[in-house]
Amino acid sequence: MPPRKKSAVSAPSTMKELKDTLWKAADKLRGSMDASQYKDVILGLVFLKYVSDAFDERRGQIREELLAEGMNEDQISFLIDDEDEYVGGTVFYVSETARWSYLAQNAKGIQEAPGVQARSIGELLDGAMRELMKSNSNLAGTLPTGFNTVSVDQRRLGELVDLFNDTRFTGLGATKARDLLGEVYEFFLEKFARAEGKNAGEFYTPACVVRVLVEMLEPYSGRVYDPCCGSGGMFVQTEKFIERHGGNPTEVAVYGQESNERTWRLAKMNLAIHGITGNLGDRWEDTFAQDKHPDLLADFILANPPFNIKDWTRKADDKRWKFGVPPVSNANYAWIQHIVSKLAERGSAGVVMANGSMLSNSGGEREIRARLVEADLVSCMVALPTQLFRTAAIPACVWFFAKVKSNGPKGSVDRQGQVLFVDARNLGHMVDRTERTLSDDDIAKIAGTFHAWRGTESANGAVYEDEAGFCYSATLADIKEADYALTPGRYVGAAPIEEDGEPIGEKLERLTKELFEQFDESARLQSVVRAQLERLS
Repeated sequence: MPPRKKSAVSAPSTMKELKDTLWKAADKLRGSMDASQYKDVILGLVFLKYVSDAFDERRGQIREELLAEGMNEDQISFLIDDEDEYVGGTVFYVSETARWSYLAQNAKGIQEAPGVQARSIGELLDGAMRELMKSNSNLAGTLPTGFNTVSVDQRRLGELVDLFNDTRFTGLGATKARDLLGEVYEFFLEKFARAEGKNAGEFYTPACVVRVLVEMLEPYSGRVYDPCCGSGGMFVQTEKFIERHGGNPTEVAVYGQESNERTWRLAKMNLAIHGITGNLGDRWEDTFAQDKHPDLLADFILANPPFNIKDWTRKADDKRWKFGVPPVSNANYAWIQHIVSKLAERGSAGVVMANGSMLSNSGGEREIRARLVEADLVSCMVALPTQLFRTAAIPACVWFFAKVKSNGPKGSVDRQGQVLFVDARNLGHMVDRTERTLSDDDIAKIAGTFHAWRGTESANGAVYEDEAGFCYSATLADIKEADYALTPGRYVGAAPIEEDGEPIGEKLERLTKELFEQFDESARLQSVVRAQLERLS
């Protein structure tokens, strides 16, 4: 078969250009597909391109190794498809008809011919996914196979395969290729979250929020757990944190659970594309109905549970309810207690919650909160800015828990009987009319305050001080006096007002004069507009 012609689309030269080009092409495919199917198709393609590129890279390495050993072409062709050579190289084995080169060559499908059955590109992609799952047991039941449905435009699907084929991810080294495709995958997750609005909350937590948790907890090594892991963003940011600080990501063992089938599949692909080996259970499952990791005690727990869930699997005699039985009408304190029950002897956790969790009194929640505080498990409360979550209008906060608050490996300052309150509501900047994000400096300010308070190595000798309007270290007695309300604004007070040196009398006179001048200008402009309108009529 003659080689296919290259697409007319020029190769993107920057990461932003690459992302924009792929997104625009992907958006054309949407057609009549619902959002969840569209997401499966696009992210499935990104994943397939990644595993095929990584396979080709490893295949080339094996060939070079065998040549160096003096083997001839016949010997190489016999050994180069040994599946163990690929699995041992931390890549997936990809059979011939699942390789991107084969799919790209047949992006318009296979035409019917004597002895050849016609097959659309969607059929070929479905077959490739099945082959991948068959060859790699850890992908079983994970990959999407909806490429050949009536709602998928086969012509546009073929064009998208062409565009992916023209985008160079190979020749950069396996790690660089993985990083690029991983970044594309995360970019698409974020774009889908924005497109789907509130329905996206089940699979996506804004990266800046995840980074607040990771930078505060510092999960360099040990067991990391997320009981409602969505698409796996907590684990990806954990890996990035370790790499930024020169650590070894293999020193972290990842455990997660997800109740939504499609989201569980997204998480499995996300971990694979970032080279993360994780245990997300043998299938999707409700954490309250069936804990997939019943014996796990984690060193670090990072979670963003769904807010204020009213319909949840509640068992009054569940052993996890050590501090009180959560109300039927809200699962917030069920999540909190499940997470606390999973902490190892020196474990710590960060949990994103709706602001109401900090002061709710209904259904016994105040009593549960009081017992958590008196058990000295709460280490820090952070009030987040509004509009960080495009998917939820509810203001959010982060609860931080620690089994150990005394001086030691977790910090040189003894903070037993104390809780740090951080009011970060005034941080962040708007990226558009509806969404806010936190900058690197904002995240560093929040995390740096905590590390100074705790006296960790990351504080670099900084000494903690209360800052009016931003942070305050409260005693358990302070919290009890406030009836166990944990809203940071109650404790940090108001920020000092900067004096400009202008006497109040003079300022009032100046402002009054300026206001009357604006009134006069408004009247002048009104008369000009009226005159122009009269001329037109």
